[in-house]
Amino acid sequence: MGDIYDRMTAAKANRDMVAFNTCYHDDWEFKFHSSGRIVRRGDNTDEETLERWDTFKVEGERCLYENEDILVTHSIVHFPNGSVDAVMMVHMKKDGLLWRTETGSTPMPKE
Repeated sequence: MGDIYDRMTAAKANRDMVAFNTCYHDDWEFKFHSSGRIVRRGDNTDEETLERWDTFKVEGERCLYENEDILVTHSIVHFPNGSVDAVMMVHMKKDGLLWRTETGSTPMPKE
């Protein structure tokens, strides 16, 4: 595993928003392919982020690859509407921090 992934995982486990936020570049953006919407750093409060962590059940999260340019993760996410997706997140890095994030999501079959 890599530096940023380990820091993010520890920060989430400890609900440490200060540590979590230090993983992100000031110019960070997250692009939603489903809607084209772009979320930028500062668009969500720490409280909103913590609420999302409580609302979206994430299991099996793992680092697939990390180097100085990129971090790729995968997990299974249970959304509030009842859908369950396999989610791959690709984070491009700049200055050693997460800079651009995009995801790919595949609906999981109902059991």
